Amino acid sequence: MDNPQGPHQNYLLAALPPAEFERIAPHLELIPMPLGEVLYESGGQLQHVYFPTTAIVSLHYVTESGASAEVAGVGNEGLLGISLLMGGNSTPNRATVQTGGQGYRLKAWLMMEEFNRAGPMMRLLLRYTQVFITQISQTAVCNRHHSVEQQLSRWLLSTLDRLSSNDLTMTQELIASMIGVRREGITEAAGHLQQKGVISYRRGHITVLNRSGLESRACECYGVVKKERERLLGDVRPR
Repeated sequence: MDNPQGPHQNYLLAALPPAEFERIAPHLELIPMPLGEVLYESGGQLQHVYFPTTAIVSLHYVTESGASAEVAGVGNEGLLGISLLMGGNSTPNRATVQTGGQGYRLKAWLMMEEFNRAGPMMRLLLRYTQVFITQISQTAVCNRHHSVEQQLSRWLLSTLDRLSSNDLTMTQELIASMIGVRREGITEAAGHLQQKGVISYRRGHITVLNRSGLESRACECYGVVKKERERLLGDVRPR
């Protein structure tokens, strides 16, 4: 388990004390998370929780008309399946792999067994839940009050924080569906960022050339979530 693709690539698993980690380690199942795979459907029963390592998962709300927008993202900093810990066995959101990679899954009943010990696992996941709620709340504010360029910059920065490089494989159509805007809006915003030398874009591939420039064009929402994550989980790092 302690290899370059091991569970300690996930921040939460890495932060567990040895006794807690060793209890669940035999039950962690390494799985591929290919781009586009749906891990949860809206209203479906949660059979597993997921700890991404190299994958990024997007939680979407899908309207009756079929439109959708991302409400939160989960990468190697977190856990997919928070609603289980809050007493629910289902979620109103669809969970889809946004960036292909790998992760570990754990059966829901095993997670609840460890959570209900009211020990380090519970305390760690409650702190993460507050960060997760902040992310959802700030996304709602951002989508309502900030420009498409600001939203795109925030989204790119949040995605970069979960990756080991400045390169993203992502089409404009997919980004538009994540943010919940028209593709034309993303095309215009990405074009402006490229003109300013902040990103380089070619079909299906984005490279961030100037992170500080991207941060200056993002709204305060990115900083609010990052500050809360550092406040609550500043001691949580992969190893």
